[in-house]
Order: sequence, then C-alpha cells, then structure tokens
Amino acid sequence: MSDKPPVFATLGCRLNAYETEAMKDLAAQAGIEGAVVVNTCAVTSEAVRKARQEIRKLRREHPDARLIVTGCAAQTEPETFARMAEVDQVIGNIEKMNPATWAAMGPNFIGNTERVQVDDIMSVTETAGHLIDGFGTRSRAYVQVQNGCDHRCTFCIIPYGRGNSRSVPAGVVVDQIKRLVDKGYNEVVLTGVDLTSWGADLPATPRLGDLVMRILKLVPDLPRLRISSIDSIEVDENLMQAIATEPRLMPHLHLSLQHGDDMILKRMKRRHLRDDAIRFAEEARRLRPDMTFGADIIAGFPTETEPMFENALKLVTECDLTWLHVFPYSPRPGTPAARMPQVNGNAIKARAARLRAVGEAQVIRHLSAQVGLRHKVLMENPHMGRTEQFTEVSFATPQTDGAIVEALITGISGQQLTA
Repeated sequence: MSDKPPVFATLGCRLNAYETEAMKDLAAQAGIEGAVVVNTCAVTSEAVRKARQEIRKLRREHPDARLIVTGCAAQTEPETFARMAEVDQVIGNIEKMNPATWAAMGPNFIGNTERVQVDDIMSVTETAGHLIDGFGTRSRAYVQVQNGCDHRCTFCIIPYGRGNSRSVPAGVVVDQIKRLVDKGYNEVVLTGVDLTSWGADLPATPRLGDLVMRILKLVPDLPRLRISSIDSIEVDENLMQAIATEPRLMPHLHLSLQHGDDMILKRMKRRHLRDDAIRFAEEARRLRPDMTFGADIIAGFPTETEPMFENALKLVTECDLTWLHVFPYSPRPGTPAARMPQVNGNAIKARAARLRAVGEAQVIRHLSAQVGLRHKVLMENPHMGRTEQFTEVSFATPQTDGAIVEALITGISGQQLTA
C-alpha cells in the first residue's frame, strides 16, 4: 500500500497544464496513490520524442510506480506508447477528463482496467465538465473556454488529438471568473485550442468578442482579462470594439500566423493571406496604440523556397511582432504536409535561426521603447511581474505577490525590464 501522491509531468501547451490540474483533482477524488502520469503533447515529432524521453526518465526515477501516459500524443498514436516497456497504461484525451476512468483505476491502481483506453475523439460534442477554479501563480488564473478545432491545416495533427471544436457556455465561464475574482485573482486568461472559434456550436452562435464583452460587463471587479492565441482572420467586430474601448482587456495578442508567404499559406490551408495579417496588426494597433503581438511562425514548411522564407522574415517587422514562437517544420505522419516535397533539414535549422535572430532584435526594440515609462505590473513573485503587454519586469525591492503595482521602468536586463 503506497501513501505517495501521484506524480504528474506536463508537456506542451497551457491547455495541457490546465488539464493536468484537473486530473490531479480527479486522481485525488479517486484516492489514487503511487502513480506517475505523463500528459503528452503531439504538436511536432520533436514533442513526441520528448514525451518518450520523459517517460523513460520517470521510469528510472520511479521504478515501482504505475506509469500512465495520456494527452495529445497518447490520443494520436496510442500504439507508440503501448509498445514502450516503461508504460503500464495509455488513456486518451476524453478518458483523462472522465471521473469514471480514475475511479475504475481505484486506490493504488488495483483493478482490471484495460491497458489502452483511447476512444474516437471526433465523436465528442461537448466540453468535459472539468472546469477548475484557476491554476498558475497566485496572481493569474487560466480558464478553458474552448477545446478542439474544426480546421484542417495541412501540417497540424492537433484536431486528431483534441477533436472538433466545442465551447463552454458563456454563463459557466462568467460564474467561474466571478469565483476566481472572489479568491483574489487579479488577472484571468481565456484559453482554448482555437479560441476565435468559440461560440460556433452554441445557441445563437455568439462570437469570442461577445464573451469578452460579457465577462467585462458582468465581472466589474476583474482588473485584467487576457486572451491567449487567436486566429486574426476570425476576429469579430465586438472583439475589435473591446480592444478599442476596454482598458481591462490586456494589449497583448498572440497571433496564429504560421507564415508570411501567400503560396505557403495556401499550401498550409490557412484562411488568411499576408496582407490580411498586416491589416489586422495595423488596425489593432490603431485602436490600441500600446498593443503588442506574439506570433507562431513555421520555418522550412515543405516547398518553401528562399524568396518564400524571406516573406515570412519580412512579416515580423511588417506586423511589428515582438514575441515569436519559431517552429522548425517537422513532418507529422498522417498529415498532408508530410507527403509534400520536404525542405533540407540544415536549411530548416538555418532559417529558424534567422527568424529567431529577427525576433530577438524585435524584443530589444520593444524593451528599449519602455525605458522611462510607467507601467502597471502584475507581480508573479516578489521580484518579477509582467506589464499589460506581458513583458517581464524585475524588481530589486520585493513587492507583494499577486498585486498590481505601478512602476517606473529604469532599464533592461537580458529580455527583462528593470524597475
């Protein structure tokens, strides 16, 4: 009989981290002890490789524990993990959020449960009822409002790991945010797999902008609302209105751009062209001059020529992007892009490095422009907080954890501001 609490390891996105917190609650309710749970990511081949590496490491560290693998990689390629000698059980993304899955495994995982439990994710039509009252730092809570994706970008395996798009009703979201504010959270971040598709499956098909406006109206005590990654081509009028008129909506948007060349965007099956991205960035910044952007960009997508790559490189400055997530392309088996003519691996690495270098220059440019300004900073720990634009600020003098403090920016240290 073990009295050890389960060990959880999370790879990948914020949503995975959110769901790990929910699984901790489910495992605790089921009285599960002495287990190791690995919540995997499938976004790239490298992510799956890292998952296998993490599993082997955790098995060495916990030789006698029951080792369970779940998450997007477990959903998309369960046989890969079932074949691993280190793995005792594989459960899918539907099953991991089901209290019955954990209850069946019982205290100490004694019981005759199937080794692989992975059902058809495409059959799911509702978001799992696993909303938890926030996680993260004491200052910032994450609220999942959407899951899955209806789009089929040619490089992406995620819909096969997450299923089709499902939305959490606005009333449920508002009630949860009210509880978080009552608990003292000063910032709430809305998260999802394809956030701008929120509402398409709900009665009257509301849009993300409607949800944002409703939250800000019905939770007047919420100091800061932030939205995570969005698809700029799907942004609705109410969201633009909120950007223009709601100071409590943070001036930082992470854009799912992926590339800056029209032919590559078409081959990716994206729904926007480069001019759409530039127009959106210009309009958002016109409405909110202090707006900053992050973005995902893939280097070395199949068929990408040097001139095509140059278009991606130029997009960084044309949209004035600050926080880049650069992904060197890696083929995901089962996706259309994996069957397209591939770019040489060394060229992919070199292009990713050039993108990152431009991104670093953009960060320095952004940081330099903040020196001498006053910023409202949400403290994540006594010595570090973030501005409304999500820029890190370090403080020599300890501040109150979770508080929003007004600070004069005095300089730059690495990729942080100092105050």
